[in-house]
Amino acid sequence: MMMAKDDLLREASQALEQAGIDDARREARLLLCWATGRDLGGLLSLDGVEPAQELRFAEALKRRLEREPLAFITGETGFWTLDLETGRDTLIPRADSEALIEALLDACPDRSAPLSILDLGTGTGCLLLAALSEYPQARGVGVDLSPQAAALAKRNSVRTGLEKRSAFLAGSWADALTGRFDVVLSNPPYIESGDLAGLMPEVLQYEPARALDGGADGLDAYRILCAALPGLLVRGGYAILEMGIGQIDAVSALGTASGLRDVAHKADLGGIERALVLQSDG
Repeated sequence: MMMAKDDLLREASQALEQAGIDDARREARLLLCWATGRDLGGLLSLDGVEPAQELRFAEALKRRLEREPLAFITGETGFWTLDLETGRDTLIPRADSEALIEALLDACPDRSAPLSILDLGTGTGCLLLAALSEYPQARGVGVDLSPQAAALAKRNSVRTGLEKRSAFLAGSWADALTGRFDVVLSNPPYIESGDLAGLMPEVLQYEPARALDGGADGLDAYRILCAALPGLLVRGGYAILEMGIGQIDAVSALGTASGLRDVAHKADLGGIERALVLQSDG
């Protein structure tokens, strides 16, 4: 017997709302899309839900009520123009990070430029792959401390058709690298250690702490990065770094102390200065 779609959505929306999940109606619809293999448009024409799909939906809803992120339940998420695999070994790509790609496009307007790009702390590979999708002559390397994350990023390069222009390695920041790059991208850990306990359950309980914890003042990773950047960038090359609320001045000071110039800031859609662009003179 088929279950009515509207009944399922109503009950799921109520449960999600009671669990304190924002935009509960939309979350319910996205879970049902995943369970039935349809997109939001296709869901409109769906009348009934088959028993196997209803069971899959119920299992997914249970996980979401336990505050597991939607992207880990479905195993994928969108970033920039790409559809990417997600997993528990990496942070979920967020729209805030797209400010780094916008900053890159501003800094390097020639889309035909044969850029060499390095992505430190690559995670899913979202930053490097989004950049390569915009610069068809570019090539790049992504590095992550986690071998599992590097393997996931490699799968995403195949998924997006960018595997021939990208490579992914497991390592500690740039320790294993030689040579210089036109662009260095990074979204490092930047949350103060004392603030981790206050994060929403989806982040605190499910995303990797090593990708979140920036030390006592949130700046530990930036100290490492800014010290390494002069040796990683070609003359005139750009480093584009993501940061948290209110950190841009402190990170800019670390960059300029290392001999780089602060040339641009880029805000995310919420108006928060999210991307810092530093340029090498040497």
